[in-house]
Amino acid sequence: MTRYRTAEFDGHKIFYREAGDSAAPAVLLLHGFPTSSHMFRELIPLLSDRYHVIAPDLPGFGHSEAPARETFNYTFDNLATVIDGFVQTIGLSRYAIYVFDYGAPVGFRLALAHPERITAIISQNGNAYVEGLSDGWNPIRKYWSEPNEANRAALRAFLTPETTRWQYVHGVADPENVSPDGYTLDSALLARPGDDEIQLDLFRDYASNIALYPKFQAYFRDKRPPILAAWGKNDPFFLPPGAEAFKRDNPAAEVRLFDTGHFALETHCTEIANAIRDFLGRTLAKTAA
Repeated sequence: MTRYRTAEFDGHKIFYREAGDSAAPAVLLLHGFPTSSHMFRELIPLLSDRYHVIAPDLPGFGHSEAPARETFNYTFDNLATVIDGFVQTIGLSRYAIYVFDYGAPVGFRLALAHPERITAIISQNGNAYVEGLSDGWNPIRKYWSEPNEANRAALRAFLTPETTRWQYVHGVADPENVSPDGYTLDSALLARPGDDEIQLDLFRDYASNIALYPKFQAYFRDKRPPILAAWGKNDPFFLPPGAEAFKRDNPAAEVRLFDTGHFALETHCTEIANAIRDFLGRTLAKTAA
């Protein structure tokens, strides 16, 4: 049974979903934009019979508190700092990470800071290579190079309900297989007063993740964590070459491409869960040996 809890670190109240035996190997699920731990609602029960599963909402997302921008600078460094504190607060000392979208640069920062804690990495459309970035990033790239108000305002198109739904259904064979619950909840949360500015701040700071790609890649190369790249191959933002690139730095990395889009769990949750169970069943046994 999934439990719904809140933990506090340094004044930040972090909502999280938890399931499974706390003595079992831990798996930390890190969501992306514009969603929350709600995206893992079907995956958690498929893993929790074997693993201790924890899925927090990032600050400013889901049911976690959204500090005012005047008191909290919304950068990926700061998101990672809060999640690092959260992990320590709830007592996780070793864990695998499942990273998706924004969860990737957060999770990879945790791995850089504490490589001894990471038992394995599952990257579901969680990018760490320039070749994984599609032309869909061009409006955001323009904001990075020219961070003016006009370019910031242009990115508000990414925050509309229509775009949020499009992110869910693009690349899906039959959009009727995608529940409206996810994108409807995401749109409601994006509509909260002030949330738009938080998201625009994070769009601007995403450039800091690109700058860290060489360090992330050096970590994969030097530490050789077990890696499974489980990718929706029709993702309009993160391309399959980003999945294949993990093998360049860690030749043992495993790549599974699924015929779906960005939010691959919406259509292929069972298949991805089975891939994770197989992957962790093999790799965690070796890590523990």
